[in-house]
Amino acid sequence: MVSAQLHFLCLLILYLASGYGQEGKFSGPLKPMTFSIFEGQEPSQIIFQFKANPPAVNFELTGETDGIFKIENDGLLYHTKALDRETRAVHHLQLAALDSHGVIVDGPVPIIIEVKDINDNRPMFLQSKYESSVRQNSRPGKPFMYVNATDLDDPATPNGQLFYQIVIQLPKINNVMYFQINNKTGAISLTPEGSQELDPVKNPSYNLVVSVKDMAGQNENSFSDTTSVDITVRENIWKAPEPVEIRENLTDPHPIKITQVQWNDPGAQYSLINKEKLPKFPFSIDQEGNIYVTQPLDREEKDSYVFFATAKDENGKPLAYPLEVHVKVIDINDNPPTCLSPITVFEVQENEVLGSSIGIFAAHDMDEANNINSILKYRLVDQTPKFPSDGLFLIDEYEGKVQLGKHSLKKQDSPQYNLTVEVSDIDFKTLCSIQVNVIDINDQIPIFEISDYGSKTLSEDTAIGSTILTIQATDADEPFTGSSKILYKIVQGDSEGRLEVVTDPKTNTGYVKIKKPLDFETQPVTSIVFQAENPEPLVEGVEYNASSFASFELIVTDVNEVPVFPQQIFQANISEDAAVGTKVGSVTARDPEGLAVSYSLKGDNRGWLKIDSVTGEIFSAAPMDRETESVYRVQVVATEVGGSSLSSTAHFHLALMDVNDNPPRLAKDYTGLFFCHPLSAPGSLIFEATDDDQQSRWRPKFTFALGRESFQNDWEVSKINGTHARLSTKHTGFEERVYDIPILINDGGQPPMEGIVSLSVTFCQCVEGSCFRPAGHQDGIPTVGMAVGILLTTFLVIGIILAVVFIRMRKDKVENPQSPENKPLRS
Repeated sequence: MVSAQLHFLCLLILYLASGYGQEGKFSGPLKPMTFSIFEGQEPSQIIFQFKANPPAVNFELTGETDGIFKIENDGLLYHTKALDRETRAVHHLQLAALDSHGVIVDGPVPIIIEVKDINDNRPMFLQSKYESSVRQNSRPGKPFMYVNATDLDDPATPNGQLFYQIVIQLPKINNVMYFQINNKTGAISLTPEGSQELDPVKNPSYNLVVSVKDMAGQNENSFSDTTSVDITVRENIWKAPEPVEIRENLTDPHPIKITQVQWNDPGAQYSLINKEKLPKFPFSIDQEGNIYVTQPLDREEKDSYVFFATAKDENGKPLAYPLEVHVKVIDINDNPPTCLSPITVFEVQENEVLGSSIGIFAAHDMDEANNINSILKYRLVDQTPKFPSDGLFLIDEYEGKVQLGKHSLKKQDSPQYNLTVEVSDIDFKTLCSIQVNVIDINDQIPIFEISDYGSKTLSEDTAIGSTILTIQATDADEPFTGSSKILYKIVQGDSEGRLEVVTDPKTNTGYVKIKKPLDFETQPVTSIVFQAENPEPLVEGVEYNASSFASFELIVTDVNEVPVFPQQIFQANISEDAAVGTKVGSVTARDPEGLAVSYSLKGDNRGWLKIDSVTGEIFSAAPMDRETESVYRVQVVATEVGGSSLSSTAHFHLALMDVNDNPPRLAKDYTGLFFCHPLSAPGSLIFEATDDDQQSRWRPKFTFALGRESFQNDWEVSKINGTHARLSTKHTGFEERVYDIPILINDGGQPPMEGIVSLSVTFCQCVEGSCFRPAGHQDGIPTVGMAVGILLTTFLVIGIILAVVFIRMRKDKVENPQSPENKPLRS
C-alpha cells in the first residue's frame, strides 16, 4: 500500500512539474483520443490525465498495452518503457471508467498511441555483391541495373529516406566517372563520358563500391552501408553504317536495299527520322534493320541526304542514340548547258587594240560541279553584221573570254554587234546570245560655263549639308557614258575638307555643300578652285586645261561661340585618404574668340572638390571615402569672361584608390548554429569573413584565431582559404547550453586591420535534425524539488492569509458590537 502511494506521489510530482495540470491541454474528460510519442523516450512519461465523473472512481485500460501503458486510479495515463516503432507503430487501447464496485459506468473509448520514428536503424543492402553487364555506347542515363537497400525506420520521414552514391570506380581513367547512380532509386547507368569511352578491348570490366545512407544523406549522423558491383562491358553492334552512294534516276524496280543497321538484342523496333523535314522522304526501314530507297533520286534536286535510324524497345523507349545515315547521290549527265540570261551585253571603246578583252561569257550546267558532266566548251558560230568583216571577235574555248580578233572597231561602221555562242558538254549543246556595243572614246574634256562664280559670304554657324553654290560644266562626248559623265573635285582652298561637291548624274550639275563646320578664326577668306573631270580616262594626246577649272571666293563671318574643351571626359586617380587641399587633377578649355575662361563645378553633391576658377586646377575640399563612392563624377563648366558669357560643360571622373581602413567582419548573420548533444565525435562549423575595403585578387585576405586564450582547451579555428575558416570542437564533453566564441580576424592589409566577432553555438538534443528538449528539462519549467517547494509554500501563504482575516474579523466584532446595518441614519 505504501509502495503504491509512493509511486502515485512520484507521478503526481512529475505531472505537476511538467505543466500537465493545465485544463484542456493535458487533462480532460474521458473521450476518444490519439497521442503521438517518439520511440526511445525515457519511461514513466505522463501522456494525459483523464477525469472521471461520479459514480466513476477509477479507470481500466485494455488492448495492445504490451505491458507498457498504465493508468492510475486518478486517470493519469503513462508508459513504463521506451517505445519501439519497429515493434509496433500504433497501439490500439480501450479505456473505461469504473465505479467502486468495478462496474463500467463510462466507455470504453478508443485510445490510439502513434509511435513516432527516430533514426535507430541503419540501411542494409539486399546483396553484399551485385553483377551486371552493359553495352558500349549505350544511351547515358538509361538504367542497366539496380541496387536495393532497406531501412526499418519510417520511410515517410527522413530517417527512412535512402541516398545512394558511387564512392569508388575501378579503374578510374583520367579521373572521369563512367557510371552514375540515381541517388533515390539505386538505378545505375552510364554517364555521357562512359557512353563514349567504354571499350571492352581496353577495359572489359569495372568494379564499383556503392554506399547507401539514411536521412537522405543530408545529416552527418546518418547511418550507411556499402556493397560491391561488378560490371562487364560488352561490344556494341549498334553502329552507324558506311556512307551510301546511289546513282541518280535509277530505273531498277524500287524499293532497293542500300544498307542495314542492327541492335544488340533481338526484338528491337526500328524507324527512320527525317532530320531535314523533307516533304517527300524517299527512304524506309523494315524490322530486320534493312534500309531501302523507295524511289529514283534526282541529284539536281538534292545531292545528299542525312537521316537517323532509331531502335526502341516494346514500350517505345529509345534503346540507344540514333545512328546517322549518309546517302550521296551520284551524278549522271542529264542536264544541258543553260544561258545565264537571254542576252549578255558587253561594251568596247572604238579605239581598243587587237586582242583586247571585251568580257567573260559564262553559261551554267546543273550537273555536278568539277565533273566531266558539267565541263563546258564555248564556240562562236555567228556574227551580225559581218561589216566591215566577219571574224571580228574570238572566244576562249573553256574560259569564255571574248576578245577583239581583228582591227579596232569604229562606231560609224556599226554601233552594235550580235554574236551567237554554242555551249556544249559531252552530250548536249545550247546556243546563247551576246550583244557588243561600240561606245565613243573620251576625246572631249568638260568645260565650265562660268570660270569665276564670284564671292559667297556665310556665317561660320551655317548648317552642315547646306547647298551654298551651283556649278555647271558640259562634255561633248556621247551622253550617259563614262566619257561624258562629269565629276567635280575641289583642288585648292579647302585643305580641311569643309566643302564637298555632289553631281546630278542626269544633268551633270554640281552642288557645293557644307561638309564640316566653317571656322572664322581659322580661315575667314578663302579662294576655292574646282576641277571637272570624267571617270573614263582621256584618250592619248588629250589633256584637261583651264576650261575645266572654275573658282569662287568664300567669305566666313564671325559668330560668338562657346568655350571648347579638348576632351569631354577628364579622368584622375587619388588615394581615398588624401589630405584636404590635395591637387587631384586639372581641366582646360579654349574660347574660339580668345576670351578668358572661368571654371566652376556642377554636381559636386558631397562637397569633396573645389576648382580654381582661373587655372582649372581641381583640389580636394573634404575627406573622401571610397566605400561611399568609388568613382566620384562631377561636371566642369567653362564660361566666357565678358562677351555673351557663353558656357560649355565637360565631365571630371575621380577614381578613389582604396586604403585599408575597415576592420573585418562576418559576411552574414550566423544565428541558429548548433551541435547535437551529446557529441559523439568532435564537430566543426564553417563561417565566412569580409570587410568593406577593396578585395585583393592575388593574395589570401584574412587570418583567423580565437579571441581569448581561455577558449583554446575547448575550441580551435583553422583557416580554409582567404575568406573562410572552420570552428571546431576539441572534445565531446560540452554542456547542454549556449557558448559564445570570440574570433579574431586580421585582414593582413597595409596597415593591417583586425576585429573580434562572436559566434553563438548551441549544444542541444536533436530530433529530426532540430533542437529538442523533453518535457521536465526545458528552460523555465521547475524541477521536481522546486515543484514540491512551490506547492508547500503556496499552502503556507494561503494559511497565513486566512489566519489574518479571521483575527481581524474577531477584533472588529469586539470593538463594534452593533453592526453597521443596525446603526440609525444621520440626518
